[in-house]
Amino acid sequence: MSSNLPDPMLKSRAELLFPTHLIPKLRDLRGEEWRELVDRVSALPETHPDSLAFVLMIVNLNECLKCHSRSYKYLRGCALCSTQLLHSFKGSDAELMQRYRKAQQQVWQQLQINADELSIAA
Repeated sequence: MSSNLPDPMLKSRAELLFPTHLIPKLRDLRGEEWRELVDRVSALPETHPDSLAFVLMIVNLNECLKCHSRSYKYLRGCALCSTQLLHSFKGSDAELMQRYRKAQQQVWQQLQINADELSIAA
C-alpha cells in the first residue's frame, strides 16, 4: 500500500506525549537523586502509576500539550526536547522531585476517581 505522505513525515521522531521508552535517556542529565528516580521508573511497566507520573511531570515541564506537527519542538523530537529541558531547568533536583511527587498525587487522584466511577457503574 502506497502512502501519499512525504518521507520526513513518516520518519518523525516526535510522539503525541513524552513516551516512556525515552525515560532511560534522561538518566545522566541531573544529580544522583534524579538518576535513582529514572532507574526506578525505567524498570516499571509503562502503565504503572509512577511511570505515568514521570511522563506527566515531563509533559507539564515541556508543555507537550502545546506541541504540534509544525512546531520546532515537534520537529526536533521528544528525546532532544526533553534533554534540552532538563539541561536548562533552573530549579534544583529537589524541585524536580517535588514536581514528580505532585504528578504522582495527580495520577493517584485520577485513578481513585476512575475507580469510584467504576464502582458506581457496577
